[in-house]
Amino acid sequence: MSVEGVSGSYPAVPTSDDKTMSMIAHAGGIFFGFLPALVVYLMKKDDSTFVKEQSTEALNFQITLMIAYVVASVLVFVLIGLLLLPLIWVGSVILMIMAAIAVNNGQEYRYPVNIRLIK
Repeated sequence: MSVEGVSGSYPAVPTSDDKTMSMIAHAGGIFFGFLPALVVYLMKKDDSTFVKEQSTEALNFQITLMIAYVVASVLVFVLIGLLLLPLIWVGSVILMIMAAIAVNNGQEYRYPVNIRLIK
């Protein structure tokens, strides 16, 4: 019995290695910025669709953060940046921890605020 338009393949359950690499891509940003996400993306993008999607999401979030930090740094001259810089940092750490926990449980995570430049 076949269904038209359905390939019959379902997304595989992420392996322990997939979860670990995705977790490194998300949580590594807390300490090392975009580098962990970039390294995981370049190393594992052809091996696992789960890792590719999650490392791409993490890399896009790190790029979004860099843009937010630049804007907040410019706004320091009008004093609003002094409030924005710590808010961006606290919010990003919370989101990265939430993402790391989600992917460690095998769930896909999408950041609520993310400029998706890399597809």
